[in-house]
Formats: sequence, C-alpha cells, structure tokens
Amino acid sequence: ALVTALSVSYRLRGTSAFTHSSGVVHRSLRLFSTTEEEQSTKPSIFEFPLAGKNVDDVEPRLRFAPSPTGSLHVGGARTALYNWLVAKKGQQDFPNTAAGFVVRVEDTDLARSTKESEKSVLDDLRWLGLTWDEGPDDENSKYGPYRQSERSQIYVDLANKLLEEGKAYRCFCTLEELDEMRAQQEAEGIPPRYDGRWRDADPELVQKKLDEGAPFTVRFKVSPGSRVIIDDIVRGTVAWDAEAMVGDFIMLRSSGVPVYNFCVAVDDAKMGISTVVRAEEHLSNTLRQGLILDALGAPRPRYAHCSLILGEDKQKLSKRHGATSCNQFRLEGFLPDAMINYLALLGWNDGTDNEIFARDELIDAFDLNRVVKSPSVFDMEKLRWVNSQHIKMMKIDDLVDLVKEQLHSENILKDGISMDDPLVNEFTFATTALAKQMMETTQDAALNAKAVLGYGLPASFDELQNQEAKKMIEEGNFYPLGKKLIQLFKANELPLPDPERPVSAFLDVNGAGIEEDSQSGGGAYDYTAAYKAQMKDMAKEFKIKGKNLFHPIRLALTGEMSGQDVTKQLSLLAMACQEDSVVDREAASVVSFGERMNRLDVFLETFPEEFRAPTAKEEKIEAKSTNNKGDDTIKITTEATTVTVDSKDTYDGPPIAALEIRVGRILKVWEHEEADKLYCEEIDVGEEEPRRIASGLRPYLKSEDMEGRLCLVLCNLKERKLVGFPSHGMVLCASNSDHTEVRLVSPPVDAVLGERVTVPDFDFAEDGTPFAPNKIGKKKVFEKLAPFLVTNKYGVPEFLDRPLMTSGGVCTSPISNGSVS
Repeated sequence: ALVTALSVSYRLRGTSAFTHSSGVVHRSLRLFSTTEEEQSTKPSIFEFPLAGKNVDDVEPRLRFAPSPTGSLHVGGARTALYNWLVAKKGQQDFPNTAAGFVVRVEDTDLARSTKESEKSVLDDLRWLGLTWDEGPDDENSKYGPYRQSERSQIYVDLANKLLEEGKAYRCFCTLEELDEMRAQQEAEGIPPRYDGRWRDADPELVQKKLDEGAPFTVRFKVSPGSRVIIDDIVRGTVAWDAEAMVGDFIMLRSSGVPVYNFCVAVDDAKMGISTVVRAEEHLSNTLRQGLILDALGAPRPRYAHCSLILGEDKQKLSKRHGATSCNQFRLEGFLPDAMINYLALLGWNDGTDNEIFARDELIDAFDLNRVVKSPSVFDMEKLRWVNSQHIKMMKIDDLVDLVKEQLHSENILKDGISMDDPLVNEFTFATTALAKQMMETTQDAALNAKAVLGYGLPASFDELQNQEAKKMIEEGNFYPLGKKLIQLFKANELPLPDPERPVSAFLDVNGAGIEEDSQSGGGAYDYTAAYKAQMKDMAKEFKIKGKNLFHPIRLALTGEMSGQDVTKQLSLLAMACQEDSVVDREAASVVSFGERMNRLDVFLETFPEEFRAPTAKEEKIEAKSTNNKGDDTIKITTEATTVTVDSKDTYDGPPIAALEIRVGRILKVWEHEEADKLYCEEIDVGEEEPRRIASGLRPYLKSEDMEGRLCLVLCNLKERKLVGFPSHGMVLCASNSDHTEVRLVSPPVDAVLGERVTVPDFDFAEDGTPFAPNKIGKKKVFEKLAPFLVTNKYGVPEFLDRPLMTSGGVCTSPISNGSVS
C-alpha cells in the first residue's frame, strides 16, 4: 500500500519502469527540482508545530511508536509507560493544551508488519491502561494520520524539499558498485561508508540517468565537519562526528519506500513531539534523525535513552527467560496496575524505599531525571511480590471477575456455563476469599482451588512422599484420629458444610467477605462453629491439643499438611459437589468428602502396627551434683522413640512479662510532614487519652486500611521524638525475612481494648509486672526478646513456640515464618 501510494505521488515528478534481470517490473521513482510553475501548485513552506520554540518550555507531547511485527514485550511496554507518565503529568501541568500521549504505528517494514500484530499491540496497551490521546484511526486530529503507511505524501513532499534545497541528492549506484566500494574500503582498513561519488555529479549526467529510467536512491547530504550533540536526559552529553560515522546516508530506497530514520524524524517534527523516550539501542539513530531535523528546520526533541532490560543471567531479556509479552502476563493473572508499577521500577525510583505505587502516585512521582543509566534485571519473583501487594489492596469483590477468567482458563468451570450465573459468582467469590491472603496472581486462586478440590493422600503409607507428614504419622496420633473421623462421618455426626449455605464460611456476621484466613466465618450456629465444637470434643477425648490434634485432622480431611482454614476448604468442596454445581468435577479432579473418607480408611489400614497409637516420649534427665571434692555429672536416660525439647527450658533471656503489650485500636493516621517513611497515629489503648505513636509503616500500608483496625502496642517504652513528633509506644508488626512485606499483628475481634497480651506457660499474674520504660531502654530488653518473637508457618505470632494470647483468643498475622517487631 505504501509503495503504491508513493508511486502515485511520484508520478507528479516523473515515473518510469525498469525491468530487472529476473523479468520483474519495478517502479523507479524520480524526484527532482520542480519548475517555477510546479512550485506554485504546492505549499511554499512546511510548518512544524514547535518551530521557533524551546522544547524545554512547551507542553509535553510524547509518542510511543511500535512496529507491528509481533507482540508488545516488556521492553516496549516500559518505553510506552515512561512516555505515558510524562505525558499525563504534562497534561496536569499544562491543562487545555496539546500535551498528550501519541501512539504512532511504524509499519514501513512491509514484509513483516501485519494488522494482527498491530491489533495485538494496541490491545496490550489498552490492558495496561496506557490509553492514548492521539493514535491510529483517530480521524479528527490535525497531526494524523498515525500509521506511517498512510503518511506517504508527507514524506514525498519533504524529500522533495530537501532535494530542492540541495540538502539531498540522487544516487544511481548499483548494488554491484556499492559492494565493490565496500570491499575496497575494507581491504584498505577504512570503515565502510558511501564515498559520495554522486554527491556533486554533473546535472546533465543526472538528467541522462533519469531519462533512461535508471533506479536511484535519495541520499542525505552530510555537510563537511558536521557534528551532532545532544544532552540526553538519561545518558548526559552524547556527540557524534557525522561525516566520519555515517557519510551520506539513504533517505529513500530505490523502491520509493522511505527508510526508518527519515520517517521517524519527519513524524516527530510534524507531530510536534517534544520529548522522545526510547531504548538505548536507538541512540545511534539519533545521529541521522538529528541531521534530518536540522536540515528541515525543525527543532530537535529532548531525548532520553533508557538502558536495556536484562534477564537474571544478565543477558538481554528474551523468550528463553520465560514470559516476556504483556498478553502472557495477563493470561497468568498479573494485574495491569501491578505491571506498570513494576515496569516503572525497572530503571527508575522516586528517591525513597517505596516500591508500591498506585497509578496516580506514579504520575505524580515519575521524573525522567531519576532514570538510571545501568541496565535493569527483570526479576519474576519481584514482579510476583509487587502483584501480590496490589492484590492485597483490592477488595474480594473487585477480584472476582479476574479470578473467574482464571477458573475458566483452568477448565474448572463447566463448558458453556454463563459467566453471569449466580452460582458462578458465588463459587468464584469463595475461591477468591479462600486464596486472598496467599495469592500472588489471580491464577493462584484458581490453582489453589484445584488443589483444595483434590485430595493428595496416597493409597498406602509406603507411598507417602511428604517426610513431614510421615514423621507426624509415626508419632501415633493420626491413626486414632482418622478412625474417629470415619466413625463420625458414617454415623452422620461429623459437622459438614450446610448444603443450603456453604458460602457462610467465607462471610462474617455482617455478610461481608472475610479476607484474613485466621478469621472464621458464619454465626454462632453455622458449620464453622459446629466444627470447632467437634474439635474441642476430640481434644478432650484423646487428651491432645495444638498441632498434635490439628495437623492430623488437616491431613485426614484435606490430604495436605498445610493450607487455608479447613472449614473454608471443605465449604469450597461442598459447593463443587452440589447437584447444580457449576464446577466440572472430572476436569477439576474433584474428590468428594465421602470418597475422601473411603480413601482415608484404606490408607489407615496400611499403617505398621507401631504407628497406630501415640508413642511414649523419651525422657532425658541430667542431674548434676557438686561437692567440695569436685563435680560429678550423673546422666539417667529412659529409652523411648521420640525426643522433645522445650525451647522454654533453654531460654535465659529477659522475661516476656517485662513487656507491656496491650490491645489497641487505631483511631487516626496521617503522614509525617518531614519524614517520607513515617505515619503519625492516634491509638486507643484503654487509657484516658489516646497514645500518639510514629511508625515506619508508610511504605507498606495505606492509612485508610489502618484506621479502625485493632492492633498490638508495646506501651512501656519511653516517649521520644521521631523527626520532631513525640512518639509514645510501638505498634507491633510481622514482617517477612527480607522485610519487603510488613503487616499489622491482629488481635482477635473479641479482644478487650486495653487488655494485656499474655503468653501461655508464663506467669503474668504474680511476677509479671512490666519493667519501667527506663529499664526497658537501658537494658535493651526488647532487643534481647525480639529474636524470639516470630510468626509460625500459619502466621501466628509466638514467643518460644507459644502464641501471643488475649481473652478473645490467639493473635494472628498474614506473614508466615516471619519476625515480630
């Protein structure tokens, strides 16, 4: 289409045909200086929107110019994002102007460009939310059209302008002559470049060639001693010796198709692009584009050339590193806001430790002057973490439609089922609520549902691969508990989800979705309450508690050693097994509760006899007697099979009762005026006046998510000023190992405001008076206790393997295997 359009245009200048040796007829396009009569029929001047203006002072106009030869990949998406962010900020700073984000399709590669690729790229931009102000199919803009294949007349006119002004010329060199020229220069050790033999050719010879219909290219005439210097926003000052490096380069091929650099320079000039942000691989193109812009009399835009994105092996990112196309990330359950958050960080930061940004926050914070020169490494784990943070900031209802797509993609839902079916919505809601705290992508929710609906218990004890489960079974509690569950089930005495209301496990008493896995659903008479009552009965019957009870029960009912709340898992299973279920039970490999009990029964019968009852614990007693004659150590050992060491027996640090940790409620949160990482908080801890406390939670939590929340406050700390703010106490939080995720430790909802937190097996009554604030500080009591304050694999905060407790029950957190501080 481009060649045809150019050929029609060039007939105004004279067109002839020539026949290649193959017999194929090609068009040879002639451009030459027009007569005075011809000049009167065309514009005498060529206007550029930024002519005569300083590009540093104009409203920002930026462009993303993809070639439709494939999908939109990570590198291109980051380029589009950086341009979009600067343009959006420009629209705020220059309202009601031409400031904006332009999408321009560079489809001059006729052999590789396709409409399918163009649609794919534009769809990916829409998914990322990088909507453009001007772009393809925009018929109303004065700067269009926005496909290079539709701008042929513009290139023709400006190429003729340069010919007329003597800034370009025709070159009739054949391919054989150019090859010979290159070979000779290489033999002489000279860098290959065009030698300019047609630069100052005799006009009569040129005319003769034109009359013969000889094919020609149009070359740009590089002035002797030409240098191009730019002040690149990212790379600083960059300079080129144009004459030595490129010589007289081609602007138009012999086919009449303009080359890439000519089109780009013309389009940037005609569209009034003020700033060009692109990858560093385009830096060398700036030389030719700068020369063309100067020759046209158009101002050069500002340039920012961003470093490449590398894989974790420090090689250029490619398909071998895994997903690199935006569409693939979409299919794998990444959120568009998380993608642009992470892409922005690949080469930029705002000068703080903050790594989580909402879209509006990115627009406000982004500055090209903070883009770094060094290459960025694409870290999939980091992307997943960023995505998980954005998921945590969303409500369950906002995630349902995204999870629904994943359930369909994983073939969990029945074929042909309407996505608007109420039962689809209910099942997806439960799936989302169940996985909310652990999911890093929306795909994780669907994969978690598959795992929950399946049952991983093998057919026999010998086939069990999980060593943790094997060790637990060998302790002997699993067998009698499993038999008891089967007995209760057969007698219809085992509490099971209400078939009329299985979703109740995922709703609080007010009917709102539960996001914290530690929070139970339903009311006093729902399935969850009945299940807990049954567990208490079994604890009394078998005289066991804690992990010795709950781990075997979990493995028996779910087939897994760990996971989300058992009642919620079984409720999801009940929804999948209903008569009118929307779940494809065969495709999703659903194992019903009755089938689980059958498998459990078979599994139990394969146990060796010694694992069918609890084993006696090994007792090791060391008595040490000392007399004035010397020290004698007496060791007495009772043989048995298991050794249990209580961490309390070996602890020799300060007493946990030295800390005055109380239940508080956050009343108000605001940002510290002088410290980027600090929040200022008012917290009610049951005293006459709320405590004022400064915390470093600003990079991790939103203020609106903190206000109204119950929390734990370490109260017996001396008041001190943090950047001028008087802070009296510390909010306890759980964090992961590298402190990239920090969340509040939560008391149970029934905890009493102001009550003191205790730890089982430690006396907080008689000798549990908290230390005075001065003593806490001088003796570094908290610092010595802190290494022993951790969260277990279920997120429960513990001290020496014992949970932090209130009158309402155990405290919780969403951080597993973390620390508390």
